[in-house]
Parts: sequence; C-alpha cells; structure tokens
Amino acid sequence: MTEFFQNLGMNYEWAWFIATIVGILLIALPLMLAVAYVILIDRKVWAAINLRKGPNVVGPFGLLQSFADGLKVFLQETIIPSASNKGIFIIAPIITFTVALAAWAVVPFADGWVLADINVGLLYILAISSLSVYGVVMAGWASNSKYPFFSAMRAAAQMISYEVSIGFILICVVLWAGTFNLTAIVEAQRGHGLGIVNGFYFNLLLFPMWVVFFISSLAETQRVPFDLTEAESELVAGYQTEYSSMAFALFWLGEYANILLMCALNTLLFFGGWLPPIDWAPLYYVPGFIWFFLKTLFFFFMFSWVMATVPRYRYDQLMRLGWKIFLPMSLIFVFVISGYLMATGHYG
Repeated sequence: MTEFFQNLGMNYEWAWFIATIVGILLIALPLMLAVAYVILIDRKVWAAINLRKGPNVVGPFGLLQSFADGLKVFLQETIIPSASNKGIFIIAPIITFTVALAAWAVVPFADGWVLADINVGLLYILAISSLSVYGVVMAGWASNSKYPFFSAMRAAAQMISYEVSIGFILICVVLWAGTFNLTAIVEAQRGHGLGIVNGFYFNLLLFPMWVVFFISSLAETQRVPFDLTEAESELVAGYQTEYSSMAFALFWLGEYANILLMCALNTLLFFGGWLPPIDWAPLYYVPGFIWFFLKTLFFFFMFSWVMATVPRYRYDQLMRLGWKIFLPMSLIFVFVISGYLMATGHYG
C-alpha cells in the first residue's frame, strides 16, 4: 500500500504514514461493525437455545438492534461519581478499548492481509492482552466503591491466572511451528493432519492444548462459566458498575473485541487460519479471508453456546482449575512436545 501512495507522487515518509492510517481504519472500522453484529448473534443464539425469538423488532429480523442500543447509550448522560478519581475513572475504559483494538494489528486475515507481519507477532499479542488487566483494575479502584473494587480484584486474579497457562500453550504451538510469526504458524498447519487436513487440532499432542486454550479463552474474557466479575450475590455489574453512557459502551465494545480476538487465535493457532479445512485444490478457490471469517464465527458460536448452557463456577473452583489443573497440564505438555520433537529430529 505504501508503494501505491508513492506512485501518487508522495515521498516515502508520507506514503508510509497514510498507508498505515488507512490500514488501521481498514481493520478498526470493520471490527467495530463486526462487534455490533456479533452482539446481535450472541443474543440470537441465547434466545434460540432458550426457545424464544430474541431481538426481532428494530429493523428487518432485528438487524438494527445493536445500532439502536448504541444510539441509546450515546445519548445518555455521562455520570461521574463525585468521590471518584475522575482522571483515572475516565481513562480506564479508553485503555480497555484501545488495548483490545491494538492486538488486531498482527492478526493475519489472509495471506498478506495483515497490518504488521512481525516475527514476534505471538509475543506481541500475549503482551497486549496482558495490558487489558490495567483498565479493569483502574476502573474498579477509581470508582471509589466497594463492590466494583472487589470485582476488579477478582477479574485481575482471574485474567493473570489463565494467562499463565495460555503462555505455556503458545509455547507448545511455537515449538511445533518453529516460529512466533502468525503467518508462518498458519502455513505450518498446511496438510498437517494425515497430509490432507489443515490444522494442528488433528495432532494428538496439540489437541488437548487446544481444549485447554479454548476454556482458558473463556476465562480470559470473563465469559460464562467464568464471569465471576458479575457476582449475583452483590447485585452489581462488576468493575463497570459506576459507569454509564459511552464509558460503559467502551467496556462493552472492548470485551467483545477481546472475545473476537480469542476466537481468531483459536482459528490461527489450531484450525489453519485462512486455509480451507482440507488441503484440496478446489477449496482454495474460496478466498482465504472467508475461511478465516467462517472459522472465527464458528468459535464465537461455541462461546455463545457455552454461555447459554453452562452454569457459573464458584471462585475457588475457577482458581483450582487454572492453577492446579491447567498450569501443570500445559507445563507437562511443553516437556512432552519438546521431547517428542527432539527425539524425532523435527526440533526447531
């Protein structure tokens, strides 16, 4: 894209700057539109599982419901508690939303369709996703209210606990692919299963790691059954209880952008990314970004399905699962996979 703007007569610096801005908009704007519609899909799936209709009034088939909700939130009054730390209170949702968008900079939607195809893309995502805990803690503390602060502490402990096991799972994938680059990780999955299946999920050593990664994704994004930030015994909405209007909406948008990111990572790391499910020539006529979109949408459906059917964990169960089961299991698989690769001569 930089070359395109250079051909229009711009020097390299301005061409690179304009190309970067355009690339960011090409990711951010469709992502915001996708968030609006996945919220609608979420509600439709819950309704279908509960044998009801869900949103079906605003627009044809309820397609404009998310935009109506967004307009309603935009027109509401922004209330800032008088005893809160106003500066941190305002900046917390901005941090949460910005961090959620920044992670998408290294996500390849198809071969060559990536804003920054860096060699350490997986490390970048791990680092960026770790920053999201700051917005949560800042929101709970700055609200100067007991229950939002409790919720923020629970959310921080939960996110940190499951990021540890996610980190070891990523090491397993990196060991097998031999790279931190997301595009190269996807290419390493081409024909990986029996020479015809595109995806690491067909690997008996990596499939258990995908199961752990999927469950950890639910915990990382505070989805059911791990939505301990919203404690029904306290009758509050969690760390964002004191927020209203667009500040609350930024938390909402950041949460769904993170959910989509986790769905995309499930697709990229274990299910072949933009590659078709089977390494069969006719399937490659379908553009790669469509395969990526369909796989990501499938994982989002699984997120919604779990939310509509699985009861909530207790907090001690949540911590036990993360520290006593997932952490040892993922650590053991790091040793098993690295030992297998060295024994078979495929290491590195």
